[in-house]
Amino acid sequence: MSARPIRRIAINTGGGDAPGLNAVIRAVVLAATQRGWEVYGIRKGYGGLLGDDVIVPLDRQAVRGITHLGGTILGTTNRGNPFEWAVEGPDGKLVAIDRSDEVVEAFRRHGLDALIAVGGDGSLQIACRLMQKGVPVVGVPKTIDNDLAVTEVTFGFQTAVQTATEALDKLHSTAESHERVFLVEVMGRHTGWIALEAGISGTCDVILIPEIPYDIDRVCEKIQARYAEGRRFAIVVVAEGARPRNGQVTLVEEAQPGHAARYGGIAERLAREIYEKTGRETRSLVLGHLQRGGSPIAYDRYIGLRFGGAAVRLVEAGAFGQMVALQNGEVVAVPIESAVAEIKRVDPNGDAVRTAREMGVSFGD
Repeated sequence: MSARPIRRIAINTGGGDAPGLNAVIRAVVLAATQRGWEVYGIRKGYGGLLGDDVIVPLDRQAVRGITHLGGTILGTTNRGNPFEWAVEGPDGKLVAIDRSDEVVEAFRRHGLDALIAVGGDGSLQIACRLMQKGVPVVGVPKTIDNDLAVTEVTFGFQTAVQTATEALDKLHSTAESHERVFLVEVMGRHTGWIALEAGISGTCDVILIPEIPYDIDRVCEKIQARYAEGRRFAIVVVAEGARPRNGQVTLVEEAQPGHAARYGGIAERLAREIYEKTGRETRSLVLGHLQRGGSPIAYDRYIGLRFGGAAVRLVEAGAFGQMVALQNGEVVAVPIESAVAEIKRVDPNGDAVRTAREMGVSFGD
């Protein structure tokens, strides 16, 4: 048991939203109230502690019927890093300031005994730094990119893959009818997990991921070969962070104080290049936030609920600085620092990539 009695805990959700967040919140609230604790939700990441929003009490009524809902009832933001809080400078340009001490002070002022931080790589790095300032934190991994190390899967990922696969399925009929090349851009700034799993499941012809830089000529060769074989259409799925050999990723916005660069535009860029090189009618489609939205599939609800319940048990045990993770089918505790130490990337020589190649899929290399 924890050396200090727990009476009041908080939970926040940071970074991009993911299907299953509400399941985590519900499990945390129900498990905590069963122990006689009060639970408060910090809205918009840490904004509720910094006057940008509020903190709200969460009881059984507040989380009733939310397991199947997408998004997060607490709201979220990927521009709410208290260590690099964006404000307007004297010249009108954004500058980053450190408001982390204000977060710690507000946390204590509200009489909170622990924080359950639900987020991805960036959010959990913030949690680590707040731990160093004395905030008792337990982490819950959340990212549809599935790129957090030390956990087999993060909730929201499988729902995103399902959404992408369904979109690819629908495109096959129109691509074949019009004899077009379709490029579908999916999320994945640094890793290609969504593109890989959806691309294989959706029987794509080309899969482009950050881990395997592509050669546009190799991509076009695969497309031309399909047409030559009488299969007069092609489907290409590309992760937003894919890049050509000796080239750079495609951005829609450079990094700004308080938030990272925005990836995107690779599908449109590739569509132009493929048309110029092959003369084939080519169209691009960006799934974007469709991958984040909608009701989580059963698996993501299940994992989210298990993660939420396990996080409360860690708080009860005083196991701060730990993150819940799935390993060998069981929910375990791992140091948050180890979870954010490195990104989990697709193995270019792994069985998934090898299987795709054996089925004739091109990775553009």
